Amino acid sequence: MILVAGATGLVGSEVCQRLMRRGEPVKALVRETSSKEKIEALRSSGVEVCVGDLKDPQSIIAACRGVNAVISTASSTLTRQPGDSIESVDAAGQLNLVSAAKGAGVGRFLFVSFRRPSGLSFPLGDAKEQVENAVTSLNFTIIQASWFMEVWLSPALGFDYVNAAARIYGPGTSPISWVSYRDVAEICAVALRHPAAERKTIEFGGPEALSPLEVVARFERIGGRPFRLEHVPEPLLLSQFEGATDSMQKSFAALMLGYLHGDAMNMAPVVDTFGIKLTSINEYARSVLGKAATT
Repeated sequence: MILVAGATGLVGSEVCQRLMRRGEPVKALVRETSSKEKIEALRSSGVEVCVGDLKDPQSIIAACRGVNAVISTASSTLTRQPGDSIESVDAAGQLNLVSAAKGAGVGRFLFVSFRRPSGLSFPLGDAKEQVENAVTSLNFTIIQASWFMEVWLSPALGFDYVNAAARIYGPGTSPISWVSYRDVAEICAVALRHPAAERKTIEFGGPEALSPLEVVARFERIGGRPFRLEHVPEPLLLSQFEGATDSMQKSFAALMLGYLHGDAMNMAPVVDTFGIKLTSINEYARSVLGKAATT
């Protein structure tokens, strides 16, 4: 039985579906306050639902009983609920889960983390690093994902492909290996049982590194219209980072600075080892532009 923490989130729900398609028995950790529709979607696909909260150690101990593997994608960043914070969920809550997994004798632990901007200390990055260090006492796999295209190249963060407008952090010339959350879910499902992933940290991005301006050019070519650009200067981002008093705001400012400086990587070794087909920016652009045209 595989316990998936963060099972109603962006990556976690996709992980559950991909594990089920592989014939794996899955237990989803959900909260009483989780979306009823998302819980029902998990149940209808055959996933066992377990109510618990990373902030409640006893519920996590109970959830880990009878489990031989844990995949944790949980974070407070996208689905923040009352009482959630980086400190309570991404740090203490995840450490509660690692402790419970150890106590239950869980044989495998896969943790979804992210690529951190070098030279910057910030609450979310520090929390991820704490958990990465903690899981090394288990048979671990850490997935360090690059910037999610569905998040950073979406209207929610100023990449408004519907209206052909884009907010660009800094000059927009540094390449990033934009990755699809669906591909992150796939590497989780594959790596869990793959010997090459045991006791390894896997840096994970998309098939090509493109600067934000190159991404805009792809969207312009596929969509057939020019984008209006808004550049956010680096000094403003640094000011936001240095002046932030809220841990989420400080972390988001750090991630924007990371975007500005780029995150290019060579994914060929990972593709060759695990046989993953990665989603390209062109595929993402065609998908979202196609959906926008029909709404």
